[in-house]
Amino acid sequence: MIKVGYTTPLDPAALPSTNSKLPKLFSPTAIVAAVVTAMSVCVLGLLVWKGVEARTMALAQGERDIRNLTHSLAEQASHSIQAIDVAMSAMVDLLKYQKPRVDRFNAALRKTADALPQIGEIGVIDPDGVRIYSSAAELPAHNNADRDYFIAHRDSPDPSLHISEPLQSRLTGQPTIVLSRRITREDGSFGGVLFATIESRYFDNFYQAFKFGPHAGITLLRLDGVVLAHWPAGRWNREVSADFRAAIEQDRAGYTKTTSPFDGRDKYLGFERASQYPIVVTVALPEEQVLAAWHEDLKNDLLVAVILMGSVVLFAILLAKEFGKRATVARMLREREARYRLLADNIADVVILLDRNGYFLFVSQSVETILGLKADELIGKSCFEFVHRDNLADVTRATSELRDWTTTKTVQFRTFRADRSEIWVEINFKLAGAADDHRAIEVVGVLRDVSERRKMEDELNALNVRLAELATTDGLTGLANRRSFDNALPREFRDREQISIIMIDIDHFKGFNDSNGHQAGDECLRRVARVIADATDSTSALAARYGGEEFAVILPGVGEQGAFMVAEVMRLAVRSLAIANPAADCGVVSISLGIASRTATTADEAALLGEADAALYEAKHSGRNRTVLASSLTGGGHSAGRKQYA
Repeated sequence: MIKVGYTTPLDPAALPSTNSKLPKLFSPTAIVAAVVTAMSVCVLGLLVWKGVEARTMALAQGERDIRNLTHSLAEQASHSIQAIDVAMSAMVDLLKYQKPRVDRFNAALRKTADALPQIGEIGVIDPDGVRIYSSAAELPAHNNADRDYFIAHRDSPDPSLHISEPLQSRLTGQPTIVLSRRITREDGSFGGVLFATIESRYFDNFYQAFKFGPHAGITLLRLDGVVLAHWPAGRWNREVSADFRAAIEQDRAGYTKTTSPFDGRDKYLGFERASQYPIVVTVALPEEQVLAAWHEDLKNDLLVAVILMGSVVLFAILLAKEFGKRATVARMLREREARYRLLADNIADVVILLDRNGYFLFVSQSVETILGLKADELIGKSCFEFVHRDNLADVTRATSELRDWTTTKTVQFRTFRADRSEIWVEINFKLAGAADDHRAIEVVGVLRDVSERRKMEDELNALNVRLAELATTDGLTGLANRRSFDNALPREFRDREQISIIMIDIDHFKGFNDSNGHQAGDECLRRVARVIADATDSTSALAARYGGEEFAVILPGVGEQGAFMVAEVMRLAVRSLAIANPAADCGVVSISLGIASRTATTADEAALLGEADAALYEAKHSGRNRTVLASSLTGGGHSAGRKQYA
């Protein structure tokens, strides 16, 4: 490792004599002037180069920041809508075949609205535009047959989610975005509209938490250019340009410099289109805000350049007057050493210098703040004594990879404070010294405390794992949810030549709920789910809650007879629970099961699921508490549509 260099004092005999006859070109004054000129040119050139490079980097960093923020906000908006959409999809399927009791369905709507804070109201409008269900405390009397979203659903059979432009709510008087789905009856006729409202201030309140400058802007809009929400102005009195609408239709994400339609300022704008819905989020920052840090750094650089140039001029004057005086050189060396010590001893990070064997040669005073140790106590000790044994291999490997002067290594490890407590630190280190003197190779490093950062990273990782589990698991039963089932079935059907599906329904469950209450019904669902989970725990099967009291099991690589054995195990195990059910003829809770296995004639996963559903219907129709194979059905009358079983 290379040792720290030092300056040899000048020999007066080596200084030029004032009586020497030198040409004017090589006079001390000319030399000093040339040095001053060269240094001035270098400083100014370096300042210009650094300014240009820093501006380019600031714009690149601004683009990354805007793109990242735009992506996060697009995901947030998409998830806010998706949560509502998932809930609405299930309700639309229910309303297609049933007309629930008003008090029960209103309670379900209120529960959905309470669970999703972005919902202002969720309800159902009949074909005449009159609310028949609502999460509101009292059923509003407004007729919405004149609303554009109602007319669109009435005139089109499209079942997809419709996102309205901001409307003034007749219930609250606030600007409101309406998410709606068409209700189509079994005969295909228009059965009304299921809607949910999101007040525009929901997005305003979320966006204002970012505390941008006064001229920044966040906009949520549809692909057709209709602005749904805009912050901070909270108003959208101008339409976006046709060029921008074309851009967001062509590209999913982008970044450009544009003139804002809201305040007319030139801004850097990033946009990203949500993956599942026709909405776009834009983030616009004025150029002065993007380059604010660069402007501040440029001012500091100019100040440093002025100081440096002044120092150069002063040095030239002193050198011209005191060229032969060693005191000037010594004083300058002392000043430089003092500045170095001041910097090393007062920065928050710890500066260290190691010899080729890893022993401390220098440690800055800031080590006392981080480790509680005196800098002098570490000199001469091996750095590896302070590395936790679990991280020693990582540190050793990183040091062994230092093979040239351009390589910088970063490694995190645990170390010990003076009180023997452990903390996480991060060190950046590299080789230092002269390349032609390998006997003097040294390692210089910068050490910092990253314990809090590690703690936050661990907490974030744990939170991400928990969120992933919640997204794929049914909260009541602990089985996979319907979304996981719908995602897995096409994949397994594509990848497996042999696959079976078991559809399961709890017999007389409505009567069980009516007799014992919903809490007992929830406990019944949990116990039945445990039976299903136990029966498939040691296999590659996916067991899911399909909806209500229905469950479904995907059995990859299992034929019809194997699936029948699994189904019978489940059926008998549920009967053995002996859960009393006054509504059942047998007096206890039982289940009916339908099985379908893939054959050469099975068109796709939907057909396979339909066969299992038809078999389940036959099991219910023929007396319940039994397992029916789809291959045993002789007629096609059992697949006319999904049924709701009591």
